[in-house]
Amino acid sequence: MGPGPWHLLRGIWRVVPGPFRPSVSTTLAENRNIYECVIHQPGMMTVEERIRELCTEKNAVILAHNYQRPEVQAVADHVGDSFVLARRVSSTDAEVIVFCGVDFMAESAKILNPERTVIHPVVESRCPMAAMAEVELVRALKSKHPDARVVSYINTSADVKAESDICCTSGNAVDVIRSIPEKKIIFVPDRNLGMYVQRSFPDKEIILWPGYCHVHQDDITVQLIKEAKEKHPHGVVMAHPECTPEVIDMADVVASTEGMIRHLRDVKEGTFIVGTEEGMIVRLQKENPNVTFIPVHGALCPNMKRITLESIARSLEEMGPTVQVDMEVARKAKVALDRMLEVGRSAADEKKD
Repeated sequence: MGPGPWHLLRGIWRVVPGPFRPSVSTTLAENRNIYECVIHQPGMMTVEERIRELCTEKNAVILAHNYQRPEVQAVADHVGDSFVLARRVSSTDAEVIVFCGVDFMAESAKILNPERTVIHPVVESRCPMAAMAEVELVRALKSKHPDARVVSYINTSADVKAESDICCTSGNAVDVIRSIPEKKIIFVPDRNLGMYVQRSFPDKEIILWPGYCHVHQDDITVQLIKEAKEKHPHGVVMAHPECTPEVIDMADVVASTEGMIRHLRDVKEGTFIVGTEEGMIVRLQKENPNVTFIPVHGALCPNMKRITLESIARSLEEMGPTVQVDMEVARKAKVALDRMLEVGRSAADEKKD
């Protein structure tokens, strides 16, 4: 199947008036309608078809985080949380990796695959929490506590990972801390995740960085959870460990996005109030069609929503923007990421036994 009038689509896309172009401010449903109106013209290759054709031509794989737009999740080869995608990246045979997530995720993919081309379709898709941990300040804190181990959440820059002893994700943070014999730990950058982990290790001193996810801290509140419970009194509250301690205390289940998926594997019906970014509802509903999921309305990460089908197609056509990481920084950061992956494998093996 040839490209047909695909080159005209890019021209059409650029002349669509501003108010009608997909943007962070429009809803996912509105954006989908725009795609159908602009792209699905008779005799035209759909943008999804063009993406798949380009993936075949370039030997590319598309990875998408659980918070991505529905149409982006649908076109991806793999969808998951940061840890699952990191494992996928470390074992892929594809020559090109298209990472649909925020900046630190694409950086991690490049660190784990230095010989492969890693494309981040929209470089403006950045994680505000990762930006809260500046490497110079991390070094200063390390100097102040030379006897402490540094655990950096994967939601950090490559520079910060390079200063860390080991990385973690929300799904394996407890296992990572358990693997460290030292009693003093610097935890960067999410204080809420750090406070959640601290509950499991009262004997350890965890020095918390004052960072946070604005979605989980500011948009998922005790009041909103109360309102959801009033409307759905039998609803099971699931909360991401990036939420505040007050929200965590209200939850029936505390889990990473992948942990939520696992929790629901044996659930046949029921109502669940989902305390994480709204994009997670897409996958939850797809994999559990008989379960009702109630989002916390307004819990949206605009940076996660910047990547669109058109930007994926364009990035594959132009083979960019590519991700570059300084070789020495990448070498040091890879040590921390590899240690995290090894802990994840060990924890998984223990659960099988």
